[in-house]
Amino acid sequence: MTATTTAYATDALPDGTVDAVVIGGGAAGLNGALMLARSRRSVVVIDSGTPRNAPAEGVHGLLGLDGTPPADLYGRGREEVRRYGGLVVSGEVSAAEHADPSAEGDLRFTVTLTDGRALTARRLLVATGLRDVLPELPGLAEHWGHSVVHCPYCHGWEVRDEPIGVLATGPASVHHALLFRQLTDDLVYFTHGTELDDETRARFAARAIRIIDTPAEEVVGDGDGGIRGVRLADGAVVDRRVLAVATALVARTEGLAGLGLPMEELPGGGRRFVSGAAGATDVPGVWVAGNVTDPIAQVGASAAAGALAGAHINALLAVADTDAAVATLAPAGTAAPA
Repeated sequence: MTATTTAYATDALPDGTVDAVVIGGGAAGLNGALMLARSRRSVVVIDSGTPRNAPAEGVHGLLGLDGTPPADLYGRGREEVRRYGGLVVSGEVSAAEHADPSAEGDLRFTVTLTDGRALTARRLLVATGLRDVLPELPGLAEHWGHSVVHCPYCHGWEVRDEPIGVLATGPASVHHALLFRQLTDDLVYFTHGTELDDETRARFAARAIRIIDTPAEEVVGDGDGGIRGVRLADGAVVDRRVLAVATALVARTEGLAGLGLPMEELPGGGRRFVSGAAGATDVPGVWVAGNVTDPIAQVGASAAAGALAGAHINALLAVADTDAAVATLAPAGTAAPA
């Protein structure tokens, strides 16, 4: 998926240690940063400017902001973070790791950008999002996000009543077809090398979903930026205006290997970071939020997860600050209360 680089000035990184660095400037990262900044935490967002939904014309299913272009939404978000003293920096992370792995209990992280700049943080929020990995089919990728879609909730209303095809990628595509059948009476299911049992075929027949078992060989454009159909191995072209395909959802992990965050495989070949309550990970001091850990979350859910993680980070920092203050007041040789 190709995305346009975010166009805003590159800010200088702060000296010293900040309370939190947020890696990722999408809905989850910006909302997490907003919660931290409003709590008077020093927070820096590292934004690569390549959100997953960049090709979309609008964000949908987000109450009060339905239809807002993604670039506008994130632009507003950056301004809101900055309004409360947060810093949003254009860049990509090349490395994130413990500042001093030998210092037990000292949660400090060094984040280095690809241009060589670096900063230190007490806590990290990883909200890098994911990549949609498409099946190898000529003509598919260039129409991604427009005539080739994946989510009935993100794009469904906009493609209602069109001739829609579902390109199967695995067992989950069966349910995908049922969701898109809600949006059109003209639905074709391309098995594309996957298996359909007799019961599923009967269920599809009951909903007037046409099944095509001949292998698909190419998505054919209409010359105006859309598609006109799917060319099969026998040369026939099945007329379609929209093609729905379930992608492999792969978390963006570039530059994060040094943190040692646990990951798990997803059905369909995807991967995500494992997280617990409020996005906490097994690595002390590191949280994850949004599609990087919840691949099916839409913008609203990702933003909510970022807000929850940001609040959790602030709460634990408040405890750590209090513990440190108590320790400075304790008489020499006396342990601070637990």
